Amino acid sequence: MATENPFKSILKTLQRPDGGEFGKYYSLPALNDPRIGKLPYSIKILLESAIRNCDEFQVKSKDVEKIIDWETTSPKQVEIPFKPARVLLQDFTGVPAVVDLACMRDAMNKLGGDSNKINPLVPVDLVIDHSVQVDVARSENAVQANMEFEFRRNKERFAFLKWGSNAFHNMLVVPPGSGIVHQVNLEYLGRVVFNTNGMLYPDSVVGTDSHTTMIDGLGVAGWGVGGIEAEAAMLGQPMSMVLPGVVGFKLSGKLQDGVTATDLVLTVTQMLRKHGVVGMFVEFYGEGMSELSLADRATIANMSPEYGATMGFFPVDHVTLQYLKLTGRSDDTVSMIESYLRANKMFVDYSEPQSERVYSSYLELNLEEVVPCVSGPKRPHDRVPLNEMKADWHACLDNRVGFKGFAIPKEYQSKVAEFNFHGTPAQLRHGDVVIAAITSCTNTSNPSVMLGAALVAKKACELGLEVKPWIKTSLAPGSGVVTKYLQNSGLQKYLNHLGFHIVGYGCTTCIGNSGDIDDAVAAAITENDIVAAAVLSGNRNFEGRVHPLTRANYLASPPLVVAYALAGSVNIDFETEPVGVGKDGKKIFLRDIWPSSEEVAHVVQKSVLPDMFKATYEAITKGNPMWNQLSVPSGTLYAWDPKSTYIHEPPYFKDMTMSPPGPHGVKGAYCLLNFGDSITTDHISPAGSIHKDSPAAKYLMERGVDRRDFNSYGSRRGNDEIMARGTFANIRLVNKLLNGEVGPKTIHIPTGEKLSVFDAAMRYKNEGHDTVILAGAEYGSGSSRDWAAKGPMLLGVKAVIAKSFERIHRSNLVGMGIIPLCFKPGEDAETHGLTGHERYTIDLPSSVSEIRPGQDVRVVTDSGKSFTCVIRFDTEVELAYFDHGGILQYVIRNLINVRQ
Repeated sequence: MATENPFKSILKTLQRPDGGEFGKYYSLPALNDPRIGKLPYSIKILLESAIRNCDEFQVKSKDVEKIIDWETTSPKQVEIPFKPARVLLQDFTGVPAVVDLACMRDAMNKLGGDSNKINPLVPVDLVIDHSVQVDVARSENAVQANMEFEFRRNKERFAFLKWGSNAFHNMLVVPPGSGIVHQVNLEYLGRVVFNTNGMLYPDSVVGTDSHTTMIDGLGVAGWGVGGIEAEAAMLGQPMSMVLPGVVGFKLSGKLQDGVTATDLVLTVTQMLRKHGVVGMFVEFYGEGMSELSLADRATIANMSPEYGATMGFFPVDHVTLQYLKLTGRSDDTVSMIESYLRANKMFVDYSEPQSERVYSSYLELNLEEVVPCVSGPKRPHDRVPLNEMKADWHACLDNRVGFKGFAIPKEYQSKVAEFNFHGTPAQLRHGDVVIAAITSCTNTSNPSVMLGAALVAKKACELGLEVKPWIKTSLAPGSGVVTKYLQNSGLQKYLNHLGFHIVGYGCTTCIGNSGDIDDAVAAAITENDIVAAAVLSGNRNFEGRVHPLTRANYLASPPLVVAYALAGSVNIDFETEPVGVGKDGKKIFLRDIWPSSEEVAHVVQKSVLPDMFKATYEAITKGNPMWNQLSVPSGTLYAWDPKSTYIHEPPYFKDMTMSPPGPHGVKGAYCLLNFGDSITTDHISPAGSIHKDSPAAKYLMERGVDRRDFNSYGSRRGNDEIMARGTFANIRLVNKLLNGEVGPKTIHIPTGEKLSVFDAAMRYKNEGHDTVILAGAEYGSGSSRDWAAKGPMLLGVKAVIAKSFERIHRSNLVGMGIIPLCFKPGEDAETHGLTGHERYTIDLPSSVSEIRPGQDVRVVTDSGKSFTCVIRFDTEVELAYFDHGGILQYVIRNLINVRQ
């Protein structure tokens, strides 16, 4: 078990510049190890965390050595434990986490403990931002109208989170309407350096959204994880991660006049995709860094998921400190941050000679080579230089259907769809824009591109240009600060005039919350098979994501979104063709309305002020009238409503006692599902809309919920009854028990009946039978999803026997008490002649002390076949979780034992 920290000898005191002390810190230079000086800055953050949390149980001295020896160990795919400083949640992913905390309080209360001591052990920041559907656009009242829609749809969920904000310490809930989680994180929540009870350490964060990486632009190590990893971190448990390689990305030169940060990030994304950075950190350095504002850096860091990296990291330097002051952090806080990072050799001072760092591989970009561009029509890394856009569009029309093709026959490429728009004759052609959205965390936090868009709008209005009324235009700022500086600059009125009214603060078009387009436009598209376009300042443009009717979706800078809205089509060469015709009949070109970099910089300097950030974030936790009027219980134990179809108490702690149940084997289990290779978390986890014929739909209808109010699985993640019914409900599921039939069904082996997976699982449970799953290679690949492990546990699955597992999903199964077993190399279900119709017995020792990580286990079937598997408990900590029946049970028993 845990022991005293073996690194206490390097605990030093950090002095204030004017005398006194900031606090204590673990000094990396005090280790006197020359290898540390060559480490990438991002790896130093992992090292400091390992040293500070070293207890020889969860984090061991040998883990610290692995990180110090990064240059040698990182190519070997070694695993290390990591304890982030805090956790960032959104409302969809935050609800299950708060549900679990509420359940833990109930369990502690039933076991005689003090339930009020159940709180997150690290700070949790929960931002309600994922709910802005653009129902109303092009209206002065859009914000209020859309907010009212969201509160009607999500009142119960919002109320539950509001209860959580009052009930739990160490948890901050930012109300809806405040902004996009990642911009709020950047401008307000990011600490850079923590000072907790006199202990100083770097800020680091894991978040339940992939674009948590935006905070890397502030020098805070952060990335996206699944819900179970986030909950584990929240409860003080270590995350297991592969020690990553680090790509050193050198920047030089300066962006040309008129080139935007969006052009830069699309260029970087393409370069890194080509280089191959999946599972790696990318660390930026070089003299070009001084030319990049903090907002520009955050734009690049934000798109880490699109170029495939775990992080796109910018170490802290003077630019970071200036941004912290701009956004209202106090002088004393900024002084503490700089002093700590300098003392620990984690600050970059470009006025001093730079020591050479070692990277796994190297890339370089001269910023002067970046040109205006967009990406699309179906992937973020398919970059198209703006001067090649028209030719590329025509190639896409010609090409066979694929990422760069629509296969429109030549004779139909000039087709014109005539329609009537509210009494006005109108036309649509292939490539015509029907959605133009200034949206997404990637760009709306960047004053240069937001005010640049507003300057384009101003020049266009002054020249008499208009946006066609059937184009759905919208503006969704990442925080209230954006609104303040757009208004302060006097430029918001020009955006309004072109239809870019503010629709809300949060994720909108980029995540598919586009709302409906006009019925007449929709009919013209569908009836004439028009390839309509959306242009958005987002980070993702996969087919079907933005809107079902926009087959072509292009990512562009906010100024270009305005330009394409004015042009009305992506089928344009901005060099030679006019954007439109002005009020005097003169042709207006893009160059006539495009601001210079100097113009933009002048407006930014004049309009973006520290008081705006202070005022916005002083008010943020006060909420808004609709939030403040939500009535919630005052108790610290949640009053579960058995009639609720949104929030339900899961059975994780049913019949729990203070004694761990010990290892459970599997006796005479039936095979619930028999899979081949590459079953992803999308196959396993409930996602998307609730199908009318599904077990979840039946559950809702039995409780009087009308079909139009089903909402999505995501919105009902706080109800385990619905999520269990949605597990393995994917219509593309291929289950070998069905002999070639595709769909969310399986065979109940004793009777031979074909049932939904949920119904079969419940029948086995009612009959008192365990179940197992057979699978091929890479079981659980794809995005990490908490319900991909929680769901099978609730269905009664006791073990998964696979050729191999995706790393995080395997640990999630362990966290939910499910045994992961791997066939021996070269073996699988087929080589052993297994059909899935057998019964399976897995004998384990009765004491966890008799189980070793990675030991062999014998699996015996009732058909006489038996085989040896490797049990994939990979650490002593995972064995402890299994001994307790899962991570939540382990944590609660330890909390009771420690705190009583």
